[in-house]
Amino acid sequence: MFRRLHIHMTLFSTLITGIILSLMAAACLLITESNIRQNHYTIFTNNAYSCISYLESQNVLSHRWMQQAQNNYHIQMQILDGQHPLFFDRLHENSDLQDIFSLAKKESKENHGLDLDSSGSSQALSKVAMFQIPGYYACTARIPKKQGALHAVFLYSQKEQVSQILRMRLLFLCAVLTAIFALAVFSWLFTRKMIRPLEKSRKEQNAFIAAASHELRSPLAVIQSSLSAIPHASKERADQFISISLDECRRMSRLIQDMLSLSRSDNHTWVLNTAPCEVDTLLLETFEKYQQPAREKGKKLRIDLPENPLPLCICDMEKVSQILTILIDNALSYVPEGGSIRLQAKKEPGAIAISVSDNGPGIPDSEKDSVFQRFYRSDASRNDKQHFGLGLCIAKEIALLHQGSLKILDTPGGGATFILKLPLQKN
Repeated sequence: MFRRLHIHMTLFSTLITGIILSLMAAACLLITESNIRQNHYTIFTNNAYSCISYLESQNVLSHRWMQQAQNNYHIQMQILDGQHPLFFDRLHENSDLQDIFSLAKKESKENHGLDLDSSGSSQALSKVAMFQIPGYYACTARIPKKQGALHAVFLYSQKEQVSQILRMRLLFLCAVLTAIFALAVFSWLFTRKMIRPLEKSRKEQNAFIAAASHELRSPLAVIQSSLSAIPHASKERADQFISISLDECRRMSRLIQDMLSLSRSDNHTWVLNTAPCEVDTLLLETFEKYQQPAREKGKKLRIDLPENPLPLCICDMEKVSQILTILIDNALSYVPEGGSIRLQAKKEPGAIAISVSDNGPGIPDSEKDSVFQRFYRSDASRNDKQHFGLGLCIAKEIALLHQGSLKILDTPGGGATFILKLPLQKN
């Protein structure tokens, strides 16, 4: 599903950006082509007027000037003295070019009112017509002289212009295709990066549902078997089955409560009831609460507090107590008989650090990040029905909710140390 979504998002983003890029490139190309045509036409008109100005000022025309004009201005010219072509034109006659000259004179006569086949000797000023015929820019001119008039036709081939436009189109096409390819690669990588958290969340959600289903199925199976056995059991056995069912119901209730807590954390609806809290008092209360259970399990619970009272911490006292309960419960489950657990607190710059350390088997480096995952349990506690693998996850969520942190370190000499840091209120 995610792969298909990845492909569709890549194609869609590439298509949309490709269309936008193509339209922008087409607009730029039209402007560029218009500038190229305008530039060539301007060059032609300037050169044609230069030739006309020269013809107006000269009474004698040299073959050398005409040849240089054609080469320098990249034009073809036909000059007639009255109706007779100059000797230069007769030397350079070209049947195809003569047809173009004839077409230019016809266009000049029919659409621009300048007939080069008439004498027009009565006119005192030169008359010029600029226009375009297939493949050429053309200029026709009648230049009055003392004895008659000169008729001139100038042609400027559009081959160079067309070639330049084709090169520009090819350049734009290559640029657009390269850009679309780059956009496709970028879209592939970017959408993959966008989808990866969704894919990870989906996997975690599936794993969470599977683990929760497994945890709920076990007590339900016990309850079902116990209830089905009650009608056929003696009173003592029936009471025992009822007790087992109630224990499993309480176990399910704890699991559901933990799952609801994580759900509130995921939905950002977990509300903190913050108030000034004496951390050392909270630690002493937690120590007194667990001193006797630890002694009954053959384990030592100690507390170390600084000589000076710890500063007040603005926090949710009930939820911080829940973190300490989770950490000490885990320590009591892991530490072997005869082991010790130490509860400590100290002030650090801008925070109060609370640590729960033990001398148990410790946590391998490869599992230090995994222990905060939901339903994760190490081999040592996998058979302990009192632990669902949600405690540490809930503890870390509460720490983050307080803008604090919860991390694991190795205890010197062996064991694990959990350090909870709660930020102090800034003055």
